[in-house]
Amino acid sequence: MQLDTIDLNILTLLQQNGRISNQDLAEQVFLSPSSCLRRVRILEEEGIISRYSALLNPEKLGLELDVFVQVTMRRDVESWHENFMQALQNYPEVVGSYIITGDANYLLRVKARNLKHYSAFVLEKLYKIPGVQDIRSNIVLQAIKETYELPRELLRDS
Repeated sequence: MQLDTIDLNILTLLQQNGRISNQDLAEQVFLSPSSCLRRVRILEEEGIISRYSALLNPEKLGLELDVFVQVTMRRDVESWHENFMQALQNYPEVVGSYIITGDANYLLRVKARNLKHYSAFVLEKLYKIPGVQDIRSNIVLQAIKETYELPRELLRDS
C-alpha cells in the first residue's frame, strides 16, 4: 500500500492518542470525517494499524524490575528451539522475546516485581527449559529513551 502525507499524518496522530475521536482526527488532517474514517479503516484492513491498546505504567503497578536477558542454548538437545519458544508462552514475566544474532540465541525482556521475583523466575522457570546453557541478565537502571511509536521520519511518504 502506498502511503501519502495524509495517511502518515493519521498514523502519527493515532500513535500519539489512539482514543482521538474521528471528528478531531479529521480536523487535524484536513479531511471530512467520512473520508478520514474510510482511510483509517483501510489502514486497519491492510494491517498497517494492527491494534489499539493502552500503555500501562509498570512501576505504578508494582513492577519495579526491567531486565534484558540473553539466553544461549545447547544445540545438542532435541527440539531445543521449539521447546524454548513454547515455554516462553507460559511465562507472563516475558514481555518481549527475540531471536538474535551474536553469541546468544535469544534476547528476552522481562518484567518482575523485584529482584526476588526475578531470581525465582530465572531459577525456577528459565533454567529448567531443556537446552538452556547460559543466561546473561542486564538490569535496566534507568530508561534514557523508550517509545512504542514509529517515528514519522522512518515511514515512507510517496
